[in-house]
Amino acid sequence: MADSRVPGFYKLSVEERRREIAARAEVSFEELVRAVADGGIDSGVADKIVENVIGTYALPYGVALNVRINGVDRFVPMVVEEPSVIAAASNAAKMVRSGGGFVAEQDESLMIGQIQLYGVPDCPAATRAVLAARVELMDLAVRAAPGLVPYGGGPRDLEVRDLGDGMLVVHVLVDCRDAMGANMVNTIAEALAPRLAELARGQIGLRILSNLADRRVVKVCARVRCDALPGRGVADPERSGMEMADAIVQASRFAEADPYRAATHNKGIMNGVDAVVMATGNDWRAVEAGAHAYAARTGRYAPLAIWRREGTQLVGTLELPLALGTVGGTLRVHPGARLALRLMGATTVRDLAFAAASAGLASNLAALRALATEGIQRGHMTLHARSVAVTVGARDDEVEPVAAGLVAGGVVTVEAAEKLLAQLRS
Repeated sequence: MADSRVPGFYKLSVEERRREIAARAEVSFEELVRAVADGGIDSGVADKIVENVIGTYALPYGVALNVRINGVDRFVPMVVEEPSVIAAASNAAKMVRSGGGFVAEQDESLMIGQIQLYGVPDCPAATRAVLAARVELMDLAVRAAPGLVPYGGGPRDLEVRDLGDGMLVVHVLVDCRDAMGANMVNTIAEALAPRLAELARGQIGLRILSNLADRRVVKVCARVRCDALPGRGVADPERSGMEMADAIVQASRFAEADPYRAATHNKGIMNGVDAVVMATGNDWRAVEAGAHAYAARTGRYAPLAIWRREGTQLVGTLELPLALGTVGGTLRVHPGARLALRLMGATTVRDLAFAAASAGLASNLAALRALATEGIQRGHMTLHARSVAVTVGARDDEVEPVAAGLVAGGVVTVEAAEKLLAQLRS
């Protein structure tokens, strides 16, 4: 992978950006254009993916720069409609590079299939019976999804949980390798259910995977040199940077103390995570559900990322479950999703999970830094002004002057943009 630092990238035209990224990622320019132009798919392809299709709906497809993960530079494709997300993640990733880049790890990569049993007359006895039949049950599970085993995946273990009132839930833990695994896990759960009902002498309830993938947790750490943090003053950059680091730590502590703040704190993280998940054709709704459930796993909603200052370094850590896939699903039919994996150089699902989590931590850092200084609106206003300029009909060479006028006036509205555009054209 080429160096992900591309100074002045935002100043290039769309075509120039495409050529630059294609060359650096060793992807043909023509292939890149086919994958991202006009949303990447037509109505005919869309009609084979979902039901009742009448067209397609495109979102901006950008690339986060400056990202280095475990010593490897990566371009990180992001699909998102919100202004400033990609720019902010790229800027924060540049700061993190000063401390060596992101460091990511994942201990396990297991999905959970749940088999609900109700009307169980003796839950302790049923639990013992199920665990005693573990070998038999695991053999059934392997036979239900034989395609996983040759790739090193497959069922790994069983767990039984007593939910009270005659209800048991059996968890089957499945290593899905580079697939997200929903279909495979559901197939295994359905195959095990009849035998489990016999063993427990209960009724079969739901058989489905859990989106709380807490056996597929990714941990990312970022270290930022304080002198790399744009601070409140420039006379003493190191001291100014430490003051900025302390302000970010206070913002982190706010989220740790207050679930109302934690929700918005985590939303900023998911700005980065979801954008990568969407770009690669994965299920961002499943990721969102898992992330927020994990944030509340102790019974109190908490931030997914926290920040502390260690001497002259700001240190951030992010921990969240990420059930993603690099094979199957939308990846097979959407050229934009396939291209995203090639651009980031993701050869395994862990590469993808590390990139998504790093984008989330970068987005969090950018948001906290902005909140601790000029506030969140200044950066949003500049980029939002461009969208408003386009809304009122500004052409390519008119967008920047109109946007600049809106920001200078401090009022970013359609009415103000219309007046500025009329003045510009007169």
